[in-house]
Amino acid sequence: MTSASTNGKRVVAAAAAFTAVALVLSGCSAGGGGDKGGATGGASGGPILIGTTDKVTTLDPAGSYDNGSFAVMNQVFPFLMNTPYGSPDVKPDIATKAEFTSPNDYTVTLKSGLKWANGNDLTSSDVKFTFDRQLKIADVNGPSSLLYNLDSVDAPDPTTVVFHLKAANDVIFPQILSSPAGPIVDEDVFSPDAITPDQDIVKGKAFAGQYTITSYDFNNLIGYKANPDYQGLLGPAKTDVVNVKYYTEASNLKLDVQKGDIDVAWRSLSATDIDALRGNKDVKVVDGPGGELRYIVFNFNTMPFGAKTPDADPAKALAVRQAMADLVDRQEIADQVYKGTFTPVYSYVPAGLTGATESLKPLYGDGQGGPDADKAKQTLEAAGVSTPVTINLQYSNDHYGPSSGDEYALVKDQLESSGLFKVNLQTTEWVQYSKDRSSDVYPVYQLGWFPDYSDADNYLTPFFLKENFLANHYDNPEVNDLILKQATTADPAARTAIIKEIQDKVAKDLSTLPLLQGAQVAVTGKDITGTKDTLDPSFKFRYAALTKG
Repeated sequence: MTSASTNGKRVVAAAAAFTAVALVLSGCSAGGGGDKGGATGGASGGPILIGTTDKVTTLDPAGSYDNGSFAVMNQVFPFLMNTPYGSPDVKPDIATKAEFTSPNDYTVTLKSGLKWANGNDLTSSDVKFTFDRQLKIADVNGPSSLLYNLDSVDAPDPTTVVFHLKAANDVIFPQILSSPAGPIVDEDVFSPDAITPDQDIVKGKAFAGQYTITSYDFNNLIGYKANPDYQGLLGPAKTDVVNVKYYTEASNLKLDVQKGDIDVAWRSLSATDIDALRGNKDVKVVDGPGGELRYIVFNFNTMPFGAKTPDADPAKALAVRQAMADLVDRQEIADQVYKGTFTPVYSYVPAGLTGATESLKPLYGDGQGGPDADKAKQTLEAAGVSTPVTINLQYSNDHYGPSSGDEYALVKDQLESSGLFKVNLQTTEWVQYSKDRSSDVYPVYQLGWFPDYSDADNYLTPFFLKENFLANHYDNPEVNDLILKQATTADPAARTAIIKEIQDKVAKDLSTLPLLQGAQVAVTGKDITGTKDTLDPSFKFRYAALTKG
C-alpha cells in the first residue's frame, strides 16, 4: 500500500507512544581504572584511534549478522528504536513515539525534517524500503530471521510507519527494531533486491547516525566524522574524528594499546593479554556486563549419521551429540584458556538473564557440570555407534579472538582422550567461514554469539526456529511453536516458564552445545573517558561516547 510522494520517495508509516519492558542482565561488573564520562554535549577533544580484530562482512544490514559489521552500523545508520547509554531498554531513536495501535499493528512516528548525510530526505518511505528489502533479500548471512513475525509494512504519510505483525502483542518487536535487522537505509542508494557493495554505500553517503564514514579501506582502516545533522536518541558525538584500525593478530593489538599507539582496544584480546594489561599503569581495563556465548553447532544434515550422509540415522546422530556433551570439560577450558574471563554455561540462555536455566547440567556428563567418559561410552554403545567416531570440527582463527585455537585444541583433546572420537580440527578465516558454515560445508563447527538485545528471546529465536540463522537444519515443531508463543506472552511469569521449557527441550535435542559465557572488556589509554557509558547492557559499543584528553 504505497504511493508516490512529491520528492519521488515511496511513502511509509507512523503514530503513538511506547515504553519497552526488557529483561535486564544482572551483575554488571565494575570498570577498571575509574573510567568516567557523560554522553552529552557536542563534538570536542582530540581524534581517537580504536583497534579491533573483528572483521566486517558487509556494511549492508541485509547481508551481515556479525559483531564486526554491526559495530560499524551502530555508528552510522539510524534506528527507529535504540538503547540509551547505560540501559538495555529500547526507546524511540529517530522516532518521536512508537506503540501498538492494534494487537497486530505497531505504529512508529518519525521526527520531521530528517536528512541523510547526502542531503536526501529520510522519510517513512526509507523505513518501508528497509524492511521490505530485508524480507525480500533474506540473505543466509543476514538478520532477516529476526523478522519472522513481520507480515508487511505500510507508509501512509512521510512520517508514519505501520508494521503489520502476524502474531498479536509481540513483546519482542520493539527490541528487534534496535537489532541488526533494524538499521534504516537510504532507498536512493541501496538496491531493493540485492546486497549493495560497501563502496557504493560510502560513496552515496547513506548515513544518518552519530557518525558518517569519510574513508573506507575494507578491514584495514575506517575513518569516521561526527554527523552534525544527527537527530537521534543518543545526542551528538563527543569526539569529532574517530578512526578504527583492523588487526590480523591480537598480539599486535595488545602491543599498540600498551605503547599508546592506539587509544582503545576493543575485541578481541586474549585472556592472557587482558590479565597482563590489568597490571599496566599506563592503560585502563574496563569491564562491562556479560552476555557473549561460545558454542559448538551441529549440522543435522552433514554431521556423523546426519540426514544427508550415506549412513543417515537420527538416533545415532543424537548419540554422537550426547556423547560430545558428556565429554566436554567447560571448567577446564575456562580456567586454562580464558583465565576466568569466560565461565562455564550449561544452557542456551546465559546466566543472569531472566529465564536462564542449567538444563544441560543434569542430562550430560557427571550431572554436576563435569565430564563422564563412561557415560559417553554407554550412550554410543546403546545406539550401536562404532568407535572412534570421526568428527570434522571447524573453527575460525580470526573472529573469536586469538584463544580460539587453544580452545578448540583442548576440545579436541577432551574428545580424543576418551578413545571415543577422532577429531579432524580445521580452521578458516572469517570472511570465508561465514559463507561456508551456512552452506553445509562444516559438519560440526564453532560459533559465538554477541547479543542483539538483552532478552532471553535473542538466544532462542535466531537459533531454534525452523528457519534460523544457524541454517543447521534443526526442526522441532514443539520448540518452534513455544518460541513464537513466548514472544507474545505478556505475563512475565508465564513467559519465563515457556522460556525454561524451550531450553529443556533443546537440551534433549542438542542443536548446539553451549560451552562458555563471557564479559565485555575494553582496554584504553589513561586519557580516554566515556568507555563505561557505552560498555553497557545494550551490548552496543558506541564510539560517540568516548572522549580523549
